[in-house]
Amino acid sequence: MTQMPDVRGRLTPNRALSDLTWLRVGGPADWFFQPADLDDLRQFLAALPGEVAVFPMGVGSNLIVRDGGLRAVVIRLGRGFNGIEIDDARVTAGAAALDAHVARKAADAGRDLTFLRTIPGSIGGALRMNAGCYGSYIADVLVEAQAVTRSGEVTTLTPEDLDFAYRHSALPDGWVLTAATFDAPAGDPGALHARMDEQLAKRDATQPTKDRSAGSTFRNPAGFSSTGRTDDVHDLKAWKVIDDAGLRGARQGGAQMSEKHPNFLINTGDATAADLEGLGEAVRKKVYAQSGITLEWEIMRVGEAGPVD
Repeated sequence: MTQMPDVRGRLTPNRALSDLTWLRVGGPADWFFQPADLDDLRQFLAALPGEVAVFPMGVGSNLIVRDGGLRAVVIRLGRGFNGIEIDDARVTAGAAALDAHVARKAADAGRDLTFLRTIPGSIGGALRMNAGCYGSYIADVLVEAQAVTRSGEVTTLTPEDLDFAYRHSALPDGWVLTAATFDAPAGDPGALHARMDEQLAKRDATQPTKDRSAGSTFRNPAGFSSTGRTDDVHDLKAWKVIDDAGLRGARQGGAQMSEKHPNFLINTGDATAADLEGLGEAVRKKVYAQSGITLEWEIMRVGEAGPVD
């Protein structure tokens, strides 16, 4: 077995990941590391043998871990990486800070990051996926991000370095995002909180927020975004092409495309990762046959198929 570096945080071998993802599926990681702080993370990566793969994991809100698990060290940031500091227009948040918490704290200070309020997950994941809704994206407000490289060096990244695109950023394999600074427009705290309450009510009315899901399953075709505005056009939304293909409520094993919102893949109780990914692929195939549109996964799928012996 590979000799692993000494750490001050927690390093656990053969750690099951199913309880750490919102969909509650997936096999174990070879190693699971929760660093105590930035120095612990930096020293660990610097000493980690080069052949060991590194997979940074947020709160598992947008992730399917396959049933065979991950041949890697999974790094999950926690306390020590979830602070939020506000200095005039600049809002700096640790990568483990929840998107919703950042939005609320910013609003308290009269700063508008309200689009983050309904995005499930943490700031690190939001950066990685250029998360957005209501017509606003991380790329629109990011000043800079901090990351630790695979070799253990702390580096600062600009939006240009991250090369943002729709639901995408360019981050080298094994790099771990640790913090981000945003330029947040001014707003009235009461009005900002009222807007977020309205957004939450709309989300809860249209999305299966009480089911086990991982948020939107597929990206909107051709980069069409969900602005949430009343004049938004729905003819090329992922949910619409899935619905038009007759797949609202479609099932495979314990997996189902939500009856409430057909672009939400849900675990009805006993789904495997193979059920969920298999249903998603069946949906992609039927949508393509019906409309000629190739749906692209928004949920990240990682690991090996099949159970570990």
